[in-house]
Amino acid sequence: GGAGGARRIAQFLHSLEAKGFEVSDLIARVNSPVRFVPPKGGLADGYEATILPDVCEVVVKADQAGRLHRQQRHVADQCRILLHGFANVGIIALVDEATGYQDARAKDALAKILEQFVAKEYRKWVRTFPLDYYREMCRLRGVPFPTTPPMRLPQYFGHLTNDVVYSRMAPFILEELRSKNPAVEGRRKQKHFQWLTDNIGDPRLREHLWKVITLMQVYDHWDAFYETLERILPKYSNLPLLALLENERRLIPSSNEPVPPS
Repeated sequence: GGAGGARRIAQFLHSLEAKGFEVSDLIARVNSPVRFVPPKGGLADGYEATILPDVCEVVVKADQAGRLHRQQRHVADQCRILLHGFANVGIIALVDEATGYQDARAKDALAKILEQFVAKEYRKWVRTFPLDYYREMCRLRGVPFPTTPPMRLPQYFGHLTNDVVYSRMAPFILEELRSKNPAVEGRRKQKHFQWLTDNIGDPRLREHLWKVITLMQVYDHWDAFYETLERILPKYSNLPLLALLENERRLIPSSNEPVPPS
């Protein structure tokens, strides 16, 4: 959550300060939340919008200077993606849209960053998930792989795909796909991947899938695979650098619709 995420960020910044990086001002900002009234009422702690790109910039510089541990380098990769998105939209507009505090100028700010990945209209169905993905999923879950049509897989594989694929591609992509492709009577009319853009979303999905498949092939048990996946390709919602923004997104009402296979 927000407090825990802020605490982990502060600890991370202290470790960089010990390595000679000047981050005292940034640490002070992380430790100084702003009390505000969220859209649903009550009180909540938030942070100035520009703290996210500032933290990302420090992490990227630390990586370029070779000051990050091997286990921390994936955080720098996520920061580079975020900085690219922030540059295209503007972080203040992005946070305003995410939290419901938007003016006319920022009204579609989040859509502008997400449209790089999510298309305005769904694409014609083309096989996108390799059979190796389902074959490895079945092996790790102890489920027989269907060898003859129709390929009927357990319904919960859709939940697993949302977890290991869509929630790890880019920030808030899964939420946007669910919005574009809602469940009707427990089923979605299209597959989530049909809503990805040709130029960015689809190539990123295919690249991510082969990373996941490669990891799957290394392990004999789901738990061991998943533990490594969490370390190498973490969910964006689990990254401390996104905890501040994600905490404020939770203040916005959302539907509790069932999640059918993607």
